[in-house]
Amino acid sequence: MKLEDFKNISLQQLETLLFLVTEGSFSRAAKRMHLSQPSLTKHIANMETILGMKVVRREKNGVVLTPEGKIVFDLAGRILKMRDEAGEKIAGMQETEAGDIAIAASTIPATYILPHVLGRFRMAHPGIRVTVQSADSEEVLNMIINGEKELGIMGKRPSRGKLETEPLWQDRLVLTVPAGHRWASKPSVSLPEVMEEPFIVREKGSGTREILERHLKEQANTDLVKFRIVAEFGSSEAIKEAILAGLGVSILSIRAIIRELKLQLLREVPVDNWRIERSFYLILRRPFNILRHHQLFLDFIRQYRID
Repeated sequence: MKLEDFKNISLQQLETLLFLVTEGSFSRAAKRMHLSQPSLTKHIANMETILGMKVVRREKNGVVLTPEGKIVFDLAGRILKMRDEAGEKIAGMQETEAGDIAIAASTIPATYILPHVLGRFRMAHPGIRVTVQSADSEEVLNMIINGEKELGIMGKRPSRGKLETEPLWQDRLVLTVPAGHRWASKPSVSLPEVMEEPFIVREKGSGTREILERHLKEQANTDLVKFRIVAEFGSSEAIKEAILAGLGVSILSIRAIIRELKLQLLREVPVDNWRIERSFYLILRRPFNILRHHQLFLDFIRQYRID
């Protein structure tokens, strides 16, 4: 027998051997497995063909294992026990609220929305542990597609297949300036004025930047190249610090500046004929085996409302 041949033994053949030895006869084993006796006999014969040797002998007192059959029998017991234990654990997960959930989220939801969501969720379901990895939108997509994370939340609708998407929460992108800026008290400014002002942008791959670029192209027939870009940063937090330091102005998610608006550190300045809205989307890979703790979390975030 070659090692490669041994890999062809099936779980059903191992289970047949286990029942056969436990019951002591082909007829009783067939009855326990709800098989005909010829079918059961064929399973054993196929196993012996694969191994190239006998695993059982028929004797007056019943069925006796050969030395090789004893090795296979012991292996069958361990493998089938592991299978049953795995089934019990999965069934238990489906019936209880315990479990782990791994999320990949783009910067805005990961930083400004999910901490509040998870705080409320943990109060309701303390047995469910949720971990969040923050990344740009492209990285979030790749983590979901590659099976590295179970759920994704991001600010643009993915165009790739094998993904289920649904909108969760709404967002708005706004022109943000420091409180002492000359525009801070103006009722509005024009897009040409914004394009002449020192401007700070998010990095490429950011959902915020992609939404902004799309709006400029479709609604204003222009692009970021025509802006006076003075810096590019990988997070909204860095951009806020740059705005506060007087480096320039930027377009940010309203979610990112709520605290600074309340503290009167930053100002939202309307832009003439300008309104950029988007949704944050829930992303799942198809197919996705939704267990009870996943369903509890999905139901919670679908009902959660952000101010």
